[in-house]
Amino acid sequence: MTAVSAIILAAGKGTRMKSETPKVLHNVCNKPMLWYILSVARKVTADQKVVVGHGKNQVEQFLKENFNYKDVTTTVQEKQLGTGHAVLCTKNNNFKKNTLILLGDTPMITEEELEAIINYHNKNNSVCTVLTVEEKDPTGYGRIIRAESNKIKKIVEEADANSQQKGISEINTGIMLFNTAELFTALDGLGTGNNQGEYYLTDVIENLYNQGKQVLGFQIENAYRTMGINDRVDLSHAERLMRKEINEFHMQQGVTIVDSDRTYIDPEVTIGQDSVIYPNTILRNNSQISSFCTIGPETDISNSIIKESCSIEKSKIIDSEIHSNVNIGPYAQIRPGSVLYRNVKVGNFVEIKNSTLREGSKANHLAYIGDADIGKKVNLGAGSIIVNYDGEKKHRTTINDGAFIGCNSNLVAPVTIKENAFVAAGSTITDEVPKESLAIARSRQTIKEDWVKNNRTN
Repeated sequence: MTAVSAIILAAGKGTRMKSETPKVLHNVCNKPMLWYILSVARKVTADQKVVVGHGKNQVEQFLKENFNYKDVTTTVQEKQLGTGHAVLCTKNNNFKKNTLILLGDTPMITEEELEAIINYHNKNNSVCTVLTVEEKDPTGYGRIIRAESNKIKKIVEEADANSQQKGISEINTGIMLFNTAELFTALDGLGTGNNQGEYYLTDVIENLYNQGKQVLGFQIENAYRTMGINDRVDLSHAERLMRKEINEFHMQQGVTIVDSDRTYIDPEVTIGQDSVIYPNTILRNNSQISSFCTIGPETDISNSIIKESCSIEKSKIIDSEIHSNVNIGPYAQIRPGSVLYRNVKVGNFVEIKNSTLREGSKANHLAYIGDADIGKKVNLGAGSIIVNYDGEKKHRTTINDGAFIGCNSNLVAPVTIKENAFVAAGSTITDEVPKESLAIARSRQTIKEDWVKNNRTN
């Protein structure tokens, strides 16, 4: 990493979002915008200073939970008086030779652009380098005013631009790299002589140029990389772009995504090659999908590990581990704390919570398995219920290898079913069932001849 500090501006309210949530905490592909900019900034510098303001408690809590590093610090901008004021609030911190200014609402920026501007800045001994792009419709952006030498003379904000300046298509992205000492010296002389009555960071550019300093622009081709999010429409646009990039990355790594427009994959998800993802599948958080899996359609997997050659259809899995060659679904739910070992089969309308199913066990349909430790090659018939809650506490059930649980059986925890035992259909089991025995816990069938003829008038 080069000698660069980063200031991430994340104090704004984001009025146009019309939300109580701070703008930088709105999600793109299930991650807050601030997560993206901090993650990419960390690839070029560990020294990150986040300026917080509106919703600072929420932002600081997010940082504590996700970026709890000693070199990620916060500075409070009590009053939002402009970008120049936001940067000035960080003045008393320790900085490296150069300072990179980043915006917390630009989730599409990548390491490639940041490395490029840093290299360009250093190569040209620049005091300030501004990342710029060409926009077909530059409305709302600060325009880049260049001198005859092609250096940047100044940046004029939309509200202060005249008609000629508004015709300029090269715009300021808000991402800048400064010599740190020069930056803070210039900030000390900043004023509010503009239509917004704010301290513009962009005014520093003109001040440095007038002093004969080297102020350069580094233009990139992909304007969307620097897009800022101002409202929910922008957020939706960024979501589509990010989802497209994520999905195309996985396809380039050997994953088949049948319908990319209807597949939703979080940025930290990993997928092995030769897996197939069907439409309306959502892969969330840190989920890991191994090779040769078939996922979907209509499947939601969150923060779970799926090992090789699994098939999961129209089901939901949360915080669980699925070993190889497991078949799940349709319409199954695997809740947190569950582990399914090799060759397990979980069929339609089966719910599993905080349970372990060992190799080759089956629950093919209509079962609830909660707080249970189930051995190898166990069969749970349709309607099998683990009764794990007594109204006050949860209790565990143990079913050992080879046991057979008949349809519509209730196992009232805590209880143990020993190896190769059978539980007859319709039984309610409250006591341990010994090895290789048959448990029947239901009333004996009674036949009353001619009951209908004698008791029903119709």
